[in-house]
Amino acid sequence: MNRRRFLALTGAGALLPPCASFGFPAIIALPQSIPVAASGVQVGDVRATSGVVWSRADRAARMIVEWATDESFRNSTRISGPAALESSDFTARAILADLPPGERIFYRVVWQSLADNRAHSEPLNGSFRTAPRTHRNLRFVWGGDVVGQGWGINTGFGGMKIFDAMRRLQPDFFIHSGDTIYADGPLQSEVKLDDGRIWRNIVTPEKSKVAETLDEFRGNYRYNLMDAALRRFNAEVPVLAQWDDHEVRNNWYPGQVLDDARYSEKSIDLLAARARRAFLDYLPIAPDRLDPERIYRAFDYGPLLEVIMLDKRSYRGPNTYNRQTERTPETEFFGAGQLRWIKQRLLASRARWKVMASDMPIGLVVTDGPEAFENCANGDGPALGRELEVAELLRFIRENRIRNVVWVTADVHYAAAHHYDPARAQFTEFDPFWEFIAGPLNAGTFGPGRLDNTFGPEVRFMSLPPGMKQNRPPSDGLQFFGAVEIDAQTQVMKVALHNLTGEKIYEAALTPSV
Repeated sequence: MNRRRFLALTGAGALLPPCASFGFPAIIALPQSIPVAASGVQVGDVRATSGVVWSRADRAARMIVEWATDESFRNSTRISGPAALESSDFTARAILADLPPGERIFYRVVWQSLADNRAHSEPLNGSFRTAPRTHRNLRFVWGGDVVGQGWGINTGFGGMKIFDAMRRLQPDFFIHSGDTIYADGPLQSEVKLDDGRIWRNIVTPEKSKVAETLDEFRGNYRYNLMDAALRRFNAEVPVLAQWDDHEVRNNWYPGQVLDDARYSEKSIDLLAARARRAFLDYLPIAPDRLDPERIYRAFDYGPLLEVIMLDKRSYRGPNTYNRQTERTPETEFFGAGQLRWIKQRLLASRARWKVMASDMPIGLVVTDGPEAFENCANGDGPALGRELEVAELLRFIRENRIRNVVWVTADVHYAAAHHYDPARAQFTEFDPFWEFIAGPLNAGTFGPGRLDNTFGPEVRFMSLPPGMKQNRPPSDGLQFFGAVEIDAQTQVMKVALHNLTGEKIYEAALTPSV
């Protein structure tokens, strides 16, 4: 056996560099024992001095993370992270602590096999910037709706290339506004387009049916991470993730019993529990110490910005006719506990801008069948049903003189800018505010939706061409994301909406109130 044949069989040529870079002994391991991390790396829930690094191995392995403030990894810090086991689908998260605020952090991840500790994966590299504690320019992007309505990963189209467009802006972070997967949206390998061309999806077993088992929900996340553009984006841009309905099933609510022949499991509570576990397994979310399954949370980005992440799904009442005149369990939307928390965060915030990251827009009417409503909006008129919680929050903001509150959201599969004003409204006890909608990122394009006049919205921009057919594929170019820039000197917030290629199609400059 010559040297070339020996190295090919042992994989030593691939193994030695990561071992050396991490200070491991250069011990040769058999190639079949070397872990593989095909889903890449992600960073999320970044704060001034901490961040969460996520990755997934293909077998039982220990996650080892090294980070430094320079790309050469001089004076680096190495963390022996958690073991990834079958119980988490071999995913793991390492929390990096004691990071310097407002600096670029370089990191790399290596997996060490638990069956053969000589075997280490190739390193996975990435970087991110920690939140500042002082004034500096800030930029973030947002959007939602990934792999929906039959439009999956099409390598001939270039995959989910909108993530490359967002990455080119070099944002500080990305708000994923929900519908991170479509667990209820099976894919076909081919879809015939209007012009006769064929859209070709990569299809996996888990994307061939609706998700019911824990592995099927996890398989939806594994599928999305097959996309190279998404993996590149994840390695460089921290994500602040929330969920909406399609992580479980369209328009779901707690306590629902399904009447859907596609599902053998009819309990939405059981499906939602499995879906939540998969969501928390596959996204780099720092668990709350008292409530590890909680999704709503907030992030302080220094004196200019605080991001308040909402959850309008977990605590809502059933989808009803939604015109109750008093608050009852049926009208719950945020839920009492989350609503108290939102008020406390807003009242305590010292940031110039408060961004409400919502998984649904406020004033767009979204129905659930002929006699029920999915969103809080329920048609023209006074605040009723789920709108009562929104009215209470808006009144609280006005009464406590909380300034510069801006809402960003997705969900409705087109981009828009809405301005809300009590002078146009039926409910008038609030200050004017903006709401910006982005998406879809890689899903069917729909719309436009119908606004109700309860809170006085006005459409300042809408991204769709007149007469557009519904469920347009990504190849039509009608995919959209949002971007926000805050100038450290003027404190002006510029909110832009971009198309699939990154072209800016709308911008509003918001001057802060003092």
